[in-house]
Amino acid sequence: MENNMAEPAERMKLMRMRRRRQGLRELRLVVPDARSAAVRDRIAAQAARLNPDSEREALLWIEAVSEFDASAPR
Repeated sequence: MENNMAEPAERMKLMRMRRRRQGLRELRLVVPDARSAAVRDRIAAQAARLNPDSEREALLWIEAVSEFDASAPR
């Protein structure tokens, strides 16, 4: 029995080529792992240092310029 399947690296290369022809590009993101206690502690410490007035102003601005849910009642 002959194996006609391409090697994984070749399959990935072909998939990337197909996506490029479609105008798409692969993007990889590396984000903090929220399952890690150290990461959660670091995020909690950063959040505790935020200035509520500043953050409220930023959220109001985001809502004002947002195009999402424009027709939804507030």
